[in-house]
Amino acid sequence: MNRKKIGYVAVLLLVVCSGVFLIYNKKTSRSNDPMSQQPVNTPEQKPKESNYTLLLAAGDFIAHDAINNAAKSGDSYDYRPFIDQMKPVMQKAGLRFCNQSTLVGGADFGVSGFPSFNAPLSFIDAMQDVGCNIVNTASNHSSDKSQAAIDANVIAWQQKNILAVAGQNANAQQKQTVHYFTQDGIKYAFLAYTTYTNSTPPTPYGVNMYSRDFASSQIAEAKSNGVQFIIASMRWGTEYSQGVNAYQKEEAQFLADNGVALVLGHGPHVLEPVQWLTGVGGQKTLVWYSLGNFLHAQLEPETLFNGIASIKIDKKTVTITDIGFLPTYMHYDWTAQQAAAQDLLARRNFELVTLEDAAPLVAKSQLMTTIAEQTSRLQSTLNTYTPVKLLTSKDL
Repeated sequence: MNRKKIGYVAVLLLVVCSGVFLIYNKKTSRSNDPMSQQPVNTPEQKPKESNYTLLLAAGDFIAHDAINNAAKSGDSYDYRPFIDQMKPVMQKAGLRFCNQSTLVGGADFGVSGFPSFNAPLSFIDAMQDVGCNIVNTASNHSSDKSQAAIDANVIAWQQKNILAVAGQNANAQQKQTVHYFTQDGIKYAFLAYTTYTNSTPPTPYGVNMYSRDFASSQIAEAKSNGVQFIIASMRWGTEYSQGVNAYQKEEAQFLADNGVALVLGHGPHVLEPVQWLTGVGGQKTLVWYSLGNFLHAQLEPETLFNGIASIKIDKKTVTITDIGFLPTYMHYDWTAQQAAAQDLLARRNFELVTLEDAAPLVAKSQLMTTIAEQTSRLQSTLNTYTPVKLLTSKDL
């Protein structure tokens, strides 16, 4: 290569290198500039506010002997592990109804199951822990022990400071009290009754025994206090019947005519149908005749496959706009030999799960049924009067 060409190449290389240096220096200077490293301010994406309040309603919490036995460790009882998997489900709702189906007076009155129930106070701890914030305590087992046991049950719930508890009372004034709470700007009243008890109540005030006069007086008081939405809990129905009896239908219509917006029923220990009723004023009332069981140790598939009602309440119109049902399965480990011997206290590892997670547990159970059979039964029962969609936990 001659000198002239070498000169041209040298000049060209000098120009290229200078350009690269200038570009690199500019980028480096920009990266070292504190202002250039500030994050870009973009508008904060606020979560979209829902136009409804979600109410989830669970069925019977029953302290059977086998449940108590499995919960006991030394001198203490812990029921929380049995229902832990329901906690994230329940927490999806602002309103979470639960039915305390048996007396919870504490160990001082003796821990016992069927037929005369009484659970330790840690049973209430488990109910609160899973999310219960609206609780019925009136049931056929409310008077299984004494007024002192009822008093202890009442005090234990008062200390939890949840939205509303009703059904049992420590004095006459409490019996007449209507329980109110406000959620998402809506004022609610919660009423709770049982239509019978297995033994005579120890006092005239200890248990909210249902009568039309009592219910209508409390409903009237609620209306006079500006309540927008009335919930009534009813212990009624025929045990282990998936059908609705005449008395349930009559009293449901009475409650609808008087302005109750939502009736939550329990007592049969199995799921019963859902029905829309129209009151005398044209208002709509949703009646869930029986929510079935939640935490318990019963035997029949119909008692073990139940679920959680999902109810959406529009914040503007204060009406129910959507309903659904999340099926659940109550499992326990029990060998074929133990089942054949009816060794009820041998049952272990109680676990309540959603039906979507139940397949491996049902497969090892002693139940002569399938998830498909139980899903079909639940769907058929629910849709007797009103269409109800079966949900998964992701639908909530």
